[in-house]
Amino acid sequence: MLILVGLLLVAGATIAIPAIIGATPLAVLTSSMEPTYPPGTLVVVRPTPADEIRVGDVITFQLKSGQQAVVTHRVVENAVNSSGEHVFQTQGDHNPSPDVQPVREVQLKGKLIYAVPALGWVQNALNGDTRALLIPFIAGGLFLYAAITLVRAAVDRRKAKSPSPNCAYGRSQLRHE
Repeated sequence: MLILVGLLLVAGATIAIPAIIGATPLAVLTSSMEPTYPPGTLVVVRPTPADEIRVGDVITFQLKSGQQAVVTHRVVENAVNSSGEHVFQTQGDHNPSPDVQPVREVQLKGKLIYAVPALGWVQNALNGDTRALLIPFIAGGLFLYAAITLVRAAVDRRKAKSPSPNCAYGRSQLRHE
């Protein structure tokens, strides 16, 4: 039962909740955000308008606009440039100095909503082909567990309703010698 509950919590944190709230689960891969978010932490990031980002928020952004690689760092300065675009100075919690390049609005992927230690490793392991194979296997295992539980419950109910062969209703239990 504990394994089932654990699997459901992991699935909820890594798949269901992010899908429901329109967020993206990502894994922290480096130590730049230690000790708050060490490597292996699952961070869930939701798209957020640039004007809602504040100093102290943790954001995820593209290293270069249009490229897939992303970084998750804390906003240490928030400004608006001469063309009216929001720009953010970011820094990893573990890094001694701010990032060299400011983050432009177009690079912003979103703001951190929640983080779960160690689940990032699970998230990485469950990406791509592995997820496609593992999810049906886990679902099948859960259905099998549910079926076994239902059958056991039905058998236990039947046993409770019918008298056991050791029960001696109507027989005298005392022997006289």
